[in-house]
Amino acid sequence: MIKAWFKSGSPWIWLTAGAVSINLLLVVGLLFLIAARGLGHFWPADIVEYHYQDKSGQASVIIGEEVDQSLLHEAQAIAAGHEVLNNAEYLLRLLVKTGNRDILGTDFRWIQDQYIQSRSTPDDLVVIERREWGNFYGRLLTVKQDGAVIAEGEQAWQTAQEKLATDLELFDEIEQLQDKQLGAINYNLEHLRLKQRALELKNQWNDSKRQEFAAQKLAYEQDYKVIQEKLAQLNKQIKCCSIVVAEAGGKQITIPLNRVVKMIRPNEMGLLDKSIEYIVNFGQFISEDPREANTEGGIFPAIFGTVMMVMLMAVIVTPLGVIAAVYLREYAKQGFVTRIIRIAVNNLAGVPSIVYGVFGLGFFVYILGGSIDRLFYPEAAPAPVFGTPGLMWASLTLALLTLPVVIVATEEGLSRIPKSIREGSLALGATKAETLWRTVLPMASPAIMTGLILAVARAAGEVAPLMLVGVVKLAPTLPLDGNFPYLHLDRKFMHLGFHIYDVGFQSPNVEAARPLVYATSLLLVMVIVGLNMFAIAIRNNLREKYRALEN
Repeated sequence: MIKAWFKSGSPWIWLTAGAVSINLLLVVGLLFLIAARGLGHFWPADIVEYHYQDKSGQASVIIGEEVDQSLLHEAQAIAAGHEVLNNAEYLLRLLVKTGNRDILGTDFRWIQDQYIQSRSTPDDLVVIERREWGNFYGRLLTVKQDGAVIAEGEQAWQTAQEKLATDLELFDEIEQLQDKQLGAINYNLEHLRLKQRALELKNQWNDSKRQEFAAQKLAYEQDYKVIQEKLAQLNKQIKCCSIVVAEAGGKQITIPLNRVVKMIRPNEMGLLDKSIEYIVNFGQFISEDPREANTEGGIFPAIFGTVMMVMLMAVIVTPLGVIAAVYLREYAKQGFVTRIIRIAVNNLAGVPSIVYGVFGLGFFVYILGGSIDRLFYPEAAPAPVFGTPGLMWASLTLALLTLPVVIVATEEGLSRIPKSIREGSLALGATKAETLWRTVLPMASPAIMTGLILAVARAAGEVAPLMLVGVVKLAPTLPLDGNFPYLHLDRKFMHLGFHIYDVGFQSPNVEAARPLVYATSLLLVMVIVGLNMFAIAIRNNLREKYRALEN
């Protein structure tokens, strides 16, 4: 009976189903872990005030967020110099985010639960998110304007919020002037300099050109001066206000409001207020630029760079892969050479990605990019334009890396098109090219989209080759802006995968960076899923459209 059951193949069906179920559970569990560790970072946790007396008997006050717990075995605690009270087998210790890095030297501190005399969550404790030195935890005392106290006590909180809102508006205006308007003027001045250098190399620089360029340069410099004067006025306004705060030890510190991003009192916030703050924090994370060596702020440039690179890669790899597959399946003579080519294509899919990065750096950047600079941008020498890693070379390298996937998937799709459809088209008077373009390729488009989906899934998560051909820790500008030609393929860019590597393994503040690693990983998965879902929707639409012809 059992022998017949095995021969029927049912055990293997159940075994396959079980393996698929286990894999699915592992994927869901991994995503749940990443989401729980990453998304919890944006919740405004209560601030606890600990009255603490360490093993030496020294009393102190500690203010901060409790972010983690761990148990030390009795032997480990004794080895660390801690006295285990009440014959406990384990010693509970708490990881507290104390912030105030400029005062304490670190953002986190481990404390022993048995040494805590009391703990409370006073409503007046303040969390101040700063542009430098991380968060500050303490109490707000007074608000100053031009050195004079304008509010103190409970009135200081409302006044500080009003002044902070004004300063944030001024800061946004300053950033707009610096990044957009001054950036555009600097870009135009550099473009003007390169045009002058090009005319000099061609021996076309004369008095009329000199006067024309001088007039343009003077106009740019006048605009630059006007913006600089406006910036000076705004900077004077934004530097007038400051707040005086007290840290846990009672030390008073003055913080200029222009260095503050946000102030909240989480202990007095209700569930609705915290939920709104949570959404705001997450929105800022995906829409702002990073700060503090990528351990603070947002990751919008990395999201933008990842999506832009994947889209450019898809535009490059799809026609190349389809053309190669069409030639191998429809035009090439099926023989020894064709089989060797197919074996080579399949082997390329197994080449380590870092090898593609080395090839991209050597061929695309140094050879192809250097040749482009010599032919089309001699005026920029010795500074490289395309002879340096950038967005275009990164996209081309990943297109080369994912090309075998698209070729194989397209070939499979072409092989499933019935021969009768080709013969029917030819019998009606269509040429082979017309049959291929109007009938075969549209019917194979779902398979082409499948190859593109697999290519996107692999390319979006690659990091090793990108480190050689264009990705940087922090890009000063986005590849897309308002300056002609708007899309700058020669610029370096940020990438979510490299951002995870940099924050997780290169950060000087590991504990502060850990939640951001999980949050960024979750966003990378969401970006890949979003791109794939878009491609899957197109594929399903095409499949339904041509299902009747296949039947």
